Amino acid sequence: MKVRLSVLIITKNNEETIEKTIESVKNFDEIIVVDSCSTDKTREKVHKVGTGYYPVRTKVFVKGFDDIGKQRAYGLKYATGDWVLILDSDEIMSKELAREIKVTLRQAQGDKTDREGDKTDREGDKHVMVSLTNHNITAYEIPFQSYFLGRPLRYGGEDYYQIRLIKKDSVDILLSLVHNRFRIKKGKIGKLKGNIHHYSYRSIGQVYRKFTDYAFKTAQIKAEISERSSLKKIFLYPLHMFWSRFIKDKGYKDGLFRIPLDLGFAYMEWLTYCLLAISNVKTQISNLNRKS
Repeated sequence: MKVRLSVLIITKNNEETIEKTIESVKNFDEIIVVDSCSTDKTREKVHKVGTGYYPVRTKVFVKGFDDIGKQRAYGLKYATGDWVLILDSDEIMSKELAREIKVTLRQAQGDKTDREGDKTDREGDKHVMVSLTNHNITAYEIPFQSYFLGRPLRYGGEDYYQIRLIKKDSVDILLSLVHNRFRIKKGKIGKLKGNIHHYSYRSIGQVYRKFTDYAFKTAQIKAEISERSSLKKIFLYPLHMFWSRFIKDKGYKDGLFRIPLDLGFAYMEWLTYCLLAISNVKTQISNLNRKS
């Protein structure tokens, strides 16, 4: 019995990266794109590659953005695969990861050969293929390779794994304004070796626009749980963020070129708690007005 894999991609104004993202997963069974009302040429490019020369079914849906969890849960409803690979539109699957998953799917069907002509267990290849038919594992973490201004980052918090491959009926996608959150209903979490190339930091301007958006969303989350801002959080947390990324986690080993990125993370912390302070004041005024 064939094990099918769907790819779920969330987009919003990603015309410069979406084609490469889709191209990296073009050989899987199905691509589901949920576009968050892009105002650039994102959907046009998705339709171009989806109905062009790629032999893969591509479905495109448009849905206003609430939070990343809702967007992914919406797209998951339309995925027909047994397994779902989740990507953002600035992420590109490496050839190693694509091969790792494709060979594993073929092994699940009893095919022991690589259709590119090599044996899956070729001499010298120590890359261990995981099994998607392992009933104890229902989600896989995938390593990320991040880039800043086109240059790879290997330190300072950029060496990480995320759950991105899930068995559809065994994992729930949770609501989240910013980050990925999942609930494993049954089974365990495994790890893959091939990575995802993440082009999240393409220019300094784009990075600071992105972090400004994150700060507004994070401040909203903190306000909803009644967290309080303070002078310590406004002034010391940003300094600690920069020190943690560039010094403690050895970001300096990547080179001085990444300083604007780590300053951006500090800026995001500062703006988050400034916005939270404003929200706290508004809440206090509202409470006083109600009492009076």
